[in-house]
Amino acid sequence: MGSDFKAIPLIDISPLVGKIDDPSMVNDEDLLQVVQMLDDACREAGFFYVKGHGIADSLMKEVRDVTQKFFQLPYEEKLKIKMTPQSGYRGYQRVGENITKGKPDMHEAIDCYTPIEPGKYGDLAKPMVGSNLWPKYPSNFDVLLENYISLLRDLSRKIMRGIALALGAPVDAFEGTTAGDPFWVCRLIGYPVSTDIPEEQRTDTGCGAHTDYGLLTLVNQDDDICALEVRNQSGEWIYAKPIPGTFVCNIGDMLKVWSNGIYQPTLHRVVNNSPRYRVSVAFFYESNFDAAVEPVEFCRERTGGVAKYEKVVYGEHLVQKVLTNFVM
Repeated sequence: MGSDFKAIPLIDISPLVGKIDDPSMVNDEDLLQVVQMLDDACREAGFFYVKGHGIADSLMKEVRDVTQKFFQLPYEEKLKIKMTPQSGYRGYQRVGENITKGKPDMHEAIDCYTPIEPGKYGDLAKPMVGSNLWPKYPSNFDVLLENYISLLRDLSRKIMRGIALALGAPVDAFEGTTAGDPFWVCRLIGYPVSTDIPEEQRTDTGCGAHTDYGLLTLVNQDDDICALEVRNQSGEWIYAKPIPGTFVCNIGDMLKVWSNGIYQPTLHRVVNNSPRYRVSVAFFYESNFDAAVEPVEFCRERTGGVAKYEKVVYGEHLVQKVLTNFVM
């Protein structure tokens, strides 16, 4: 339910990564120790670092490097993949085009989503229909990112299996109608040095305080720039200091609803006070696009027997947030 944490816990998830898909290992001591640490982290902070995740450091760095190379391109080149309603809100956003709680964010980004074919999910997904807009430079951008996203999708599935056990649910509780066909979002984000932004356009935050929409977020951030801040229950902002080779993970709105508030997402923001440009690649693992997420029975029983949250259709939740956060 949140606490006055002063630091974000670090979890070595290698036993989970190696054993969570093996039914004979569900009572393995090392695996259950990871599950307990996930439970503690989700209750206390809503944030945690993971190491031992199986994604090569070199790949994590390469993804950040190609992201930085893209943002260094001339503005006219970046606009070749400009985000528009016609692109299904995929593509490039310039600094100030993303809005958080009514205030422009001081970052630029490429937004990527699970491709959606016309007619899939009916009217629910109409605003999000489309395929991702990959830049032509760097030339390996699309192949690299599609491979990276595939690996993170599988890693996220395994972490969610651990979180299911942490809640006392079956290991596959998030699969099937909840997240058996998980929607994903990937945002490649660049935070300029504040003095490089015209003063009349400048605000004080790279990204305003918010919680994430889905189940789980994995953030691949620059190794040497402190900018991501997480708010504890007393209202203090705690740095998610970079730890090379780790992902910063946090839980989102859909997990709050599903768990009936046993796990609560934590407000976080980005303030880049560094004299250097900062890159962050955030991967969001969501429920099925058309999933109707509501408090599950065993979580209701553990929290007084009454549902604290109404049913939420994930796709409606996402579309409403995307439309609210976008400005032409």
